[in-house]
Amino acid sequence: MKKRLIFILFGLIAAAVAFGAYRYAPPALQQLDYRLKDARFRVRGPIPPSKQVVVVAIDHKSIKEIGRWPWSREVTARLIEQLAQYGATVTALDIVFSEQQDSARDAALSAAVATAGNVVLGYFFRDEEQPIEPISLLQLESAKVKLVRVADGVTSIPLNEYRSVDTNLALVGKGGRDFGFFNARPDGDGLYRRSLLLLLYNGDIYPSLAMKALQHYLGQEIMLDIQPWGVDAIQLGEVRVPSREDGTMALNYYGPSGSFQTISASDVIHKRLPPDALKGAIVFVGATEIGIFDIRPTPFDATQPGVELHATVAANALDGRFLRHDGSTQTLELISLLALPLLLGVGLAFVPGTLAGLLVFGGMALLFWIVNYLSFEQGLRDMTLLYPLLGLGLTYLGSEAWRNLVVERKGRQLKKAFSNYVSPDLVKQIEKNPDKLVLGGEQRELSILFSDIRGFTTVSEDLTPPELVALLNEYLSPMTRIVLEERGTLDKFIGDAVMAIFNAPLDVPQHALHACRAAVRMLEELQRLNEGFVNRGMHTLDIGIGINTGPAVVGNMGADIRFDYTAIGDSVNLASRLEGLNKLYGSHILVSEDTRQQVPSDVFTFREVDRVRVKGKHKPVVLFELMVTKHELLPRFEQALEQYRAQAFEAAQRAFDELAQQYDDGPSRLYSSRCSEYLQTPPPDGWDGIYTAKSK
Repeated sequence: MKKRLIFILFGLIAAAVAFGAYRYAPPALQQLDYRLKDARFRVRGPIPPSKQVVVVAIDHKSIKEIGRWPWSREVTARLIEQLAQYGATVTALDIVFSEQQDSARDAALSAAVATAGNVVLGYFFRDEEQPIEPISLLQLESAKVKLVRVADGVTSIPLNEYRSVDTNLALVGKGGRDFGFFNARPDGDGLYRRSLLLLLYNGDIYPSLAMKALQHYLGQEIMLDIQPWGVDAIQLGEVRVPSREDGTMALNYYGPSGSFQTISASDVIHKRLPPDALKGAIVFVGATEIGIFDIRPTPFDATQPGVELHATVAANALDGRFLRHDGSTQTLELISLLALPLLLGVGLAFVPGTLAGLLVFGGMALLFWIVNYLSFEQGLRDMTLLYPLLGLGLTYLGSEAWRNLVVERKGRQLKKAFSNYVSPDLVKQIEKNPDKLVLGGEQRELSILFSDIRGFTTVSEDLTPPELVALLNEYLSPMTRIVLEERGTLDKFIGDAVMAIFNAPLDVPQHALHACRAAVRMLEELQRLNEGFVNRGMHTLDIGIGINTGPAVVGNMGADIRFDYTAIGDSVNLASRLEGLNKLYGSHILVSEDTRQQVPSDVFTFREVDRVRVKGKHKPVVLFELMVTKHELLPRFEQALEQYRAQAFEAAQRAFDELAQQYDDGPSRLYSSRCSEYLQTPPPDGWDGIYTAKSK
């Protein structure tokens, strides 16, 4: 019973943490919660909106037929006139006419607005101070909310407040039915999930374009109920708009762009619609052409036109499809936050093991998601998803961590045993599943690196056995660290040689690049070590490195009582041969053509040094040197190599001699020697320039 109480204690702790996160809503967690809520829209899919709400779009077709935006005011005037003739009850313009075109065109637009008598003009607030035409400001004041019921104790209202406004020209605005702002505010991740219904300006409250359009469509005055915590309700006759305390409303989107009945503005202007096509409709006019850039990314669509956000508010009101986050919704959230972790703790206390615990956790999480989705889809409740799931997750993690202390202790022992020579990714894999340490293998593409100390026998003759061990440890420790830092796996030490593999046991993108970078770092580290050896009066070390990329069999191989994680195959053998060929060419890093092709050319400089038939292989291999220094000799070396392969041995020898003398270049010395041999004994007919290596 005591052990079972510990599981319940984990549930209590997790519930407290989840409640704290829910209460204070850290931005990172809140953004994740938004994303989970967005998934509900995509699962639900598009639904048809109210047919009473229509979008008249300044779309690509309209721009093509009428011309670039902004249009002449006379064109917009014809659009407004035709909308009235087609029977629109309210025309709401997601447009502001704040600058003059000329007196005749402005007057034409003003006359059309006044004649239609149903136009709600748009405007927007801004923080930057700017001069405002007094008459326009006076017109705007008529749009403020007039019916406000304020509870006792209210000292402020948590609405966004702006210092300035872009209004319509007084001439245009004088005939307008009303005015509504079209400001919008995204969440922290840039998506628009809520609509601003109310804003403060000069101490007064102003409604949005959608709210003003609804006011005149329903024939009801907007009435606000203000409580000490903020806006409690927005009432339009019988329609109660579920505003949050900050004057925003969660948008219940109908689908991606184009979900509303959308009519091209050019079709309206050119009278292509049937008579009474818009009779009884509330029409929102705005830009949908991407080039005009009135784009609002939403959970459904990254390029949703802003005008459709106003249409969504209106349709939510007319359809009664508001997403609710009222007191009852918050109560359900709190019950989920507190009850689910406790229930999971009880369930985990009575299940026998980790797998059963995982099934219980997964089942409860899935059940909560289904209930949450149904409350959204059927009950239109905007409940949180993340925080109850967070409580469940913390309960499960804490409980299972406690349950598996013995397994974790075994994992730590394995980590201690393997971490010195296996990549961190493999160590984590072994910790999670020790049973993976069994015989077996798989074929995959690897990059294999071999390195070896040159003349190590000579060095070892001058050292006692303890000194030799100390020297090897001092050399091999940083080389091992470099391999692991480059996401490689240390396969084995072979005396003073190192074998490492990249892209096993886990995938390593650009593994050939990691192998080459490890080789370069090993040379740089050797230079630092040699400086210390010189200061201590010791021999310096020199190494050769070979890298090949290709298929190999990799896995745990050996006997059932002693096995290693290693790789075998021709690709491994070739990497070993390349390492040995450094002695022949006087180079430090040789790579195969397969490795060279997988490394971006702008990262490292390579030069082709030879085409060789290595011992044990019939197909020639193209060798490249990864050049750490002396990059400037590359063009001259390539030219000399072309002369050599063209059998112009005298010219090639002169060029190679110059490079060998000037740069102390090993490959140039080798080719000079070959040229000398071929000058004495020319190659046979059909010579292809391929060198056959006679040793490993």
